[in-house]
Amino acid sequence: MPGSDDGRPPDGGTPVRHPPPAALRQFVLKLHSRCDLACDHCYVYTMTDQRWRDLPRSMPRQVLDTTARRIGEHARAHRLDRVSVILHGGEPLLAGPARIEEAVSAIRHAVTPVPVRLVAQTNATRLDERYLSLFDRLDVRLSISLDGDRAAHDRHRRGPGGQGSHDRVAAALRRLTADHPHLFNGLLCTIDLRNDPVDTYHSLLTHQPPTIDFLLPHGTWSTPPPQRPADPRQVPYARWLTAVFDRWYHDPQPPVRIRLFEEIIQLLLGGTSRLAGVGVSPTAVAVVQTNGEIEMDDTLAAAYSGAARTGLHVARHPFDAVLDLPAVRAQQGGTAALCATCGACDLRRVCGGGLRTHRYRADNGFDNPSVYCPDLYALIGHIGRAVRRDLAALPGTTR
Repeated sequence: MPGSDDGRPPDGGTPVRHPPPAALRQFVLKLHSRCDLACDHCYVYTMTDQRWRDLPRSMPRQVLDTTARRIGEHARAHRLDRVSVILHGGEPLLAGPARIEEAVSAIRHAVTPVPVRLVAQTNATRLDERYLSLFDRLDVRLSISLDGDRAAHDRHRRGPGGQGSHDRVAAALRRLTADHPHLFNGLLCTIDLRNDPVDTYHSLLTHQPPTIDFLLPHGTWSTPPPQRPADPRQVPYARWLTAVFDRWYHDPQPPVRIRLFEEIIQLLLGGTSRLAGVGVSPTAVAVVQTNGEIEMDDTLAAAYSGAARTGLHVARHPFDAVLDLPAVRAQQGGTAALCATCGACDLRRVCGGGLRTHRYRADNGFDNPSVYCPDLYALIGHIGRAVRRDLAALPGTTR
């Protein structure tokens, strides 16, 4: 299989010894495998993995109940203090209110007494008062995809007929922030270099999000991201992000959390990261498709068809079986699991090699730095200099 990872170095020598795997703490449930938008940058529908065509549209009740039971087994066996469940798709709201309520009720019942934090990740085009009241009653938080102002958002996030979706999303956000602000988990914004970074940031702030996740568009060495040049001296994504960082960081009271920046700062100060794509903390997430198949991070669909597959199914396998997979053990291997280039880098503990999906190259799998390596290095360096300047200015600091 292209890009398979059996724990051996590229020369076929002695297998790498990985530490005991960390328990899974996040579970992504694909409640519905289709979407009501046709976003041209979506890793599910527009990239190499087209298996979605063969999946059931909605997760059957039996699969849902079995998945909930498996999550409960895993959480109790590992004595977890909490688990996170993300209702995902496709577009999860296409599953309908009844199926969503069944899912939430089944999960909370099966996982008890372990607390469950539930989040629905949605494009918000169907997020009306009926759904908002439902999520309020069920205590489900909402993460919403929004790429900026109308022009920025509608460039990519359009309906099948080409119509923009910004106005519907903005209307849903107004309802959310006016009547149910406690449900707002944050905004997800995919970066497009054609959009002014500071204008994009300010347009997102108008919706009063508690958190913003800026997402690098998915790509690999074999299928590079948009406008990511081969020349490592050019760092367009770092320039875009540092413009936002400078505006955010130098605000005396930042009005929003930006997780990418906060996690990099945490890592620079010697802490750990809870965000995939930076740091070397163990990957602890499993994805369940509508047919019950258990997969790894589904963004791997951007690498090659089947890259996320594990061969496991909730009807036959507990989630502990995921932890025994060589590829999962490799992902949890810390700096020892990085490629030689990353292992020799002075920022390896902070960068962590970037998101695994972005390391793929057809001739040698994932044994590479991120295709965004120059951008990540420049961004982390910029943030590090800002933090060091502030630390050096503290009273009593030895210069």
